[in-house]
Amino acid sequence: MDFKELLAYQKAFKLSMEIFQLSKGFPKEEKYSLTDQIRRSSRSVCACIAESYRKRKYQAHFISKLSDADMENSETHVWLEFAFSCDYIERVTHERLVSEVIEIGKLLNFMMLNPEKFGSKLQPKS
Repeated sequence: MDFKELLAYQKAFKLSMEIFQLSKGFPKEEKYSLTDQIRRSSRSVCACIAESYRKRKYQAHFISKLSDADMENSETHVWLEFAFSCDYIERVTHERLVSEVIEIGKLLNFMMLNPEKFGSKLQPKS
């Protein structure tokens, strides 16, 4: 199995691409604050999932990288709150995207609580 087959990765990638398209319409003065930040955090979720999957042999590393993905996912949620509060996205769009963020968070938490289902094994102590 490849990390791209993980449901959490697929949903995070889809969300990241949607945020990219949506953020093209943000005001120019938001380029370095909101636009770059929301793009970076949403893309980082995907990168951390990929990294975690490659470190799945080591359970602690696997969970740590998934925790980083969850952190970036939460950051994306915060930026969506700002985008909505600044009237850059409509309520229906905000609610849909936040729902996706929450779903991704649940998938990440499932992975962290069940690492063995993703090929991660607890390493014996030397």
